[in-house]
Amino acid sequence: MFLQKLLNLKNPPSKLSFCTFAYLRRNNEELAAHVFDQNAKRLQRERAVSASDVKLYDYLKSEIGYRLSDRIFDIKRKFTLAADLGTSRGYVAKHVSPSSVEELILCDSNAQHLKDIEVQDGIKIRKQIINEERIEFEPDSLDLVISSLTLHWINDLPGAFKRILHGLKQDGVLIAAVFGGDTLYELRSSLQLAELERRGGISPHISPFTHVRDIGGLLNTAGFTMLTIDTDEIIISYPSMFELMWDLKGMGENNAAISRELHLSRDTQFAAAAIYQELYGKFDEQKGSYTIPATFQVINMLGWKPHPKQPKPKERGSGQISLKDLHRLDEIIKEAKKIGSDDERN
Repeated sequence: MFLQKLLNLKNPPSKLSFCTFAYLRRNNEELAAHVFDQNAKRLQRERAVSASDVKLYDYLKSEIGYRLSDRIFDIKRKFTLAADLGTSRGYVAKHVSPSSVEELILCDSNAQHLKDIEVQDGIKIRKQIINEERIEFEPDSLDLVISSLTLHWINDLPGAFKRILHGLKQDGVLIAAVFGGDTLYELRSSLQLAELERRGGISPHISPFTHVRDIGGLLNTAGFTMLTIDTDEIIISYPSMFELMWDLKGMGENNAAISRELHLSRDTQFAAAAIYQELYGKFDEQKGSYTIPATFQVINMLGWKPHPKQPKPKERGSGQISLKDLHRLDEIIKEAKKIGSDDERN
């Protein structure tokens, strides 16, 4: 029964349930639980960006950055001042069009990231070193904040949302993407089963991620309105678990949880690789070898800072159609059109 529960790990504990995010209060001050070792994450990112083969590991972040930048075009507005929070190697910034943004602030905690970022001609740029744990923007200064694959490493995510809202003008918008709770569930379950077999217990080797069901509540609590939240699922095939783990290190997306173990024994690694292939591997007849899938769940979010002229939901009870009649919606629309045409003739 216990093994069956471990096998059903596509929905592991989220970042929120992992650290509970039940805020402690001391003298009416909210204190967020600490899940991630920020110094370790800083070193991981610095190592990744300074590697001579860094471009080999850009494929996933480049794809997600491109998809996120495309969402800016969906908003029929030109933003005067925007900030790219956690710009990294410019995965979003290089796709931002001057027809959408006049001036872009490139923000990152690593100065090395900001050196050689390319943006399209016609966009003014500024560069700003920023601590993602203590985001500081001028109050009511920004029309748009974009962030790709940065916010899921922040300990105080509710506080980060509040500080972003504080920096936005009224009717300003946040567009962001983070890894979700189903990310790397295959790797997580394989490592846990291997450790259970070899050591008789399990420890976290994959950082906890926020579930999509938590994001809406956090944005609402921070003060954002008119939320749009959806998910993408990107599945990438690798020859084995070892190539996947090597690429995660190259992306700077390896584990940074405070509770992580710093060493994973060789026998546990080989056992996990065998379990991964057995549970999830597929045989490629053309190549004559197995490949293993790795799932990356991406949560896309969009939220607006309140403005008096924004559309507001109708009052409760003002609806004219009951939800129980939704199955006959087509008939109701036809009846409404018929009544409207009869009124016009009369």
